[in-house]
Amino acid sequence: MIVTTLKPLDEILESISPYRKILIAGCDGCTQPPRGKREVKTLKQLLELAGQLKGREFEFKVTSVVKQCDSVLTVSAIKPYVEDVEAVLSLACGAGPQTVAEFFPDIPAIPAQNSHFIGRDDREGGNLDDSCSACGDCILALTGGICPVTRCSKGLLNGACGGASNGKCELDPNRDCAWELIYERLRRLGKLDLIKKFTPAKDYSASGWRVTP
Repeated sequence: MIVTTLKPLDEILESISPYRKILIAGCDGCTQPPRGKREVKTLKQLLELAGQLKGREFEFKVTSVVKQCDSVLTVSAIKPYVEDVEAVLSLACGAGPQTVAEFFPDIPAIPAQNSHFIGRDDREGGNLDDSCSACGDCILALTGGICPVTRCSKGLLNGACGGASNGKCELDPNRDCAWELIYERLRRLGKLDLIKKFTPAKDYSASGWRVTP
C-alpha cells in the first residue's frame, strides 16, 4: 500500500505554468486514496478552473496506468500522447514520475502528489529502494524526475558534493552520481536554471515513516 496526498493546487499550477499542453496520468495501482481515471478527470477540471482565475489556459489530456512504476505499462499508456504534450503531470507515488522521466527523458515529468508511506505485500516482488522514499514533499519537478533523496547516497538536495569520479559516487563506485544524472536530464530538457533553485532541508514529519525506539 502507498499513502499519498495531493499537492496544494497552487503548487501544481506553478509547476505546470511553463507548459500549455499537458497529459495528466493517473495510477490504478497501489495509491491510497485511489488516483485513477475519475480522480484524473477531477484534477483536470480543478486545474482548468484555477487556471482561468489566473488568466491561464491549459490544454489537458488524461489517461491512467495500471501501475506507473511498471515501465512496460507506463510506456504503452503514455507513448500515444508523447508528440502532442509538453509535460506529464503524474498522479502516482514518487515512483511514477521517475518512471515517466526515465523512458520519456525529453518530456518534463511533474509530480502532483506527495508520498508519505510505502508498504509492500510479501507476495510482491521488485525493489522500491531506488525509486521513492516517501519523504512527504516531492521535488521531482525541480530535478528532472530523478529523486536526489533516494538516488544520491548522501541525500543531497542542492547539487553534487564534488566527490564523484567518472560519473560514479565516491561512496559506491558502482552507483551513478545522482546529481550528474539530474544535471544531464535538466540540460536535455533546457531547464538548467532549476538547478540553481535552493531547496530547504526537508521536514520529515510530513512522511508517514516513524522510528520506533
